[in-house]
Amino acid sequence: MARPILAGRVLLVEDDPGDAFLVGELLTEVDPAIELVVAGSIRQVLDAGLLTTVSCVLLDLNLPGTSGLEGLRELLCADPGAAICVLTGVDDEHIGIEAVSAGAQDYLVKGKADSEVLIRAIRYAVERRRTETTLLRLREQQLIAAESARLERGLLPRLLLDGSTVDAVPFYRSGRAGVIGGDFFDALRCPDGSVHAIVGDVCGHGPDEAALGALLRVSWRALALSGLGEPEVLPALQQVLSYERHDAALFTTVCTVAIDGGTALVRVAGHPPPVLLRPRLTALEPVIGRPLGIGAATGWESFELPLDAGWALLLYTDGLIEGHNAPAGEQFREEGLLELLAAERDTGLAELPARLVEHAERINGGSLADDVAILLLSDSEQTGLGS
Repeated sequence: MARPILAGRVLLVEDDPGDAFLVGELLTEVDPAIELVVAGSIRQVLDAGLLTTVSCVLLDLNLPGTSGLEGLRELLCADPGAAICVLTGVDDEHIGIEAVSAGAQDYLVKGKADSEVLIRAIRYAVERRRTETTLLRLREQQLIAAESARLERGLLPRLLLDGSTVDAVPFYRSGRAGVIGGDFFDALRCPDGSVHAIVGDVCGHGPDEAALGALLRVSWRALALSGLGEPEVLPALQQVLSYERHDAALFTTVCTVAIDGGTALVRVAGHPPPVLLRPRLTALEPVIGRPLGIGAATGWESFELPLDAGWALLLYTDGLIEGHNAPAGEQFREEGLLELLAAERDTGLAELPARLVEHAERINGGSLADDVAILLLSDSEQTGLGS
């Protein structure tokens, strides 16, 4: 006798008590640990919710009230992941082949299957369905990864700063879920020589929020390059948000910077304000207006920041400061970021964003829950990115 090769519950859908008894004896002969559950009809299976309680289904295709492959299709409709092996009569072997094409894992001809053949068919059905499910999940993950990559390209573009006196270090890291969210950034040189930059965060997580973030970033770039006056960019961007968001409750926080000569105009819409890193570490205090998508398209006052030689400015999304101090359970917040920046004053600008996130994760005791987008701008004429 072969050693036991399968344990669990097997569902037999069979209205003939004699055939049901024979199947039970065959299974017991090979593996007594198998529990056989018998149902006399498709309706009994569905009403009792038996599909989710068994590892394999043996289905008689000649049940009363069903014709051809109707019973198989009903079961697969109720549970597409069910491992089903159909049982046919001697004269209906062609139906078994059709059943496999319709979604069954295998078929057996009654009267030709001994215990070894039966148990092998069950094992094959279970393993084949498991393999199919694994491949399906893998394919789904690949599609999600490809979609995330497309969204990431929309959220995290190539910065257009050629010909300007501004260097930039962009940085992005997904939160704990590993799914890209709605954080975005961009920076570009306009035809008049001014440099504009944005960091933003669409509330929520998931592909819809990421797609909206990508749309807002592209819209901001188009508005900035169109020659629209700097004060009009955020009101126009709010209009885009109100037209394109899939949920009227969605809002977006942003921080914009417009650099012209030795001055930067900073506007903040519900977003953490930037931090001046050089020449002196300074926490800026602009007026923080409402996030985009909340209230009227006004109220984003500009903050004028003189830029001395060798300046460096840090823009970031709130994922960087919303981690928790593991022992105390308190949020990192802006004060913790300033302390960290002071401790990292000798770190090169090119390495600083990654260092900040590493410290934030250490303080948080693991990966940050939210996405983090960072844009570090600096004076290319006085500081190199490694300095």
